[in-house]
Amino acid sequence: MDRELKPYTPRVYVALGSNLGNREAHIDQALKEIACLPGSAQLVASSVYETDPMGPQDQPDYLNAVCAFDYSSDPRTLMQHLQRIEQQHGRVHKVARWSARPLDLDILLFGHQQVNEADLQIPHSGIAQRSFVLWPLAEIAPDLLIPGLGSVQRLKPNCQK
Repeated sequence: MDRELKPYTPRVYVALGSNLGNREAHIDQALKEIACLPGSAQLVASSVYETDPMGPQDQPDYLNAVCAFDYSSDPRTLMQHLQRIEQQHGRVHKVARWSARPLDLDILLFGHQQVNEADLQIPHSGIAQRSFVLWPLAEIAPDLLIPGLGSVQRLKPNCQK
């Protein structure tokens, strides 16, 4: 009996953050835009968390969330789509690191793939130390294993909420 093999579609996890303008509207609209990307399916999103800024503290607090979805293209294509969405929300990429921004979208995980390039690291380089990533990630995928780092549940207690 021949069975049709279905192509593997990786589950992707993306962090969303905003600390300029209408923060909640930026997050909500970005989720809608991500859900409409070609090759994107079955998006789920965490609750929104308010957190202190990372880096310089003389900026507004962030709203943060994480979303997960199936994605049928490659990590670099997704990164280009996410950067376009950021730019549509007023993000300028050539400013100081950790500066205030209307929208920040980071690929956290892309299936089981590991990427280590100058402009793209998967798993995201700070995933294990950032409570604003781990807490919402644990909300939507509590049993998730992060390649090379272990489970979200094991990493989460090391980060305060």
